[in-house]
Amino acid sequence: MIPIIGLVIGVAAGLLLEPTVPVYLQPYLPIAVVAALDALFGGLRALLDGIFDDRVFLVSFLSNVIVAGLIVFLGDQLGVGNQLSTGVVVVLGIRIFSNAAAIRRHIFKA
Repeated sequence: MIPIIGLVIGVAAGLLLEPTVPVYLQPYLPIAVVAALDALFGGLRALLDGIFDDRVFLVSFLSNVIVAGLIVFLGDQLGVGNQLSTGVVVVLGIRIFSNAAAIRRHIFKA
């Protein structure tokens, strides 16, 4: 229940305060969001499988966001930022959809 309350408070604060992202971080925000969604879907799958561990979730969440951001940053430095961004989104997208499929099978028994 505490995570749901935290989520509601965070969404409300974001809507009320309307924070701005600095221009130099804007290319990394979509990648960070996709990486965070991957961790969230993985955590939900683990919860439904009965193997959820909050420490593993936290480390997974933070490491996904940091590693995805570093890959895109490295791509920007090498001049291939768009290609690496696309690669990160594809890989994380595949993971998100496989976790969503497992969640669907778990919930609907299909």
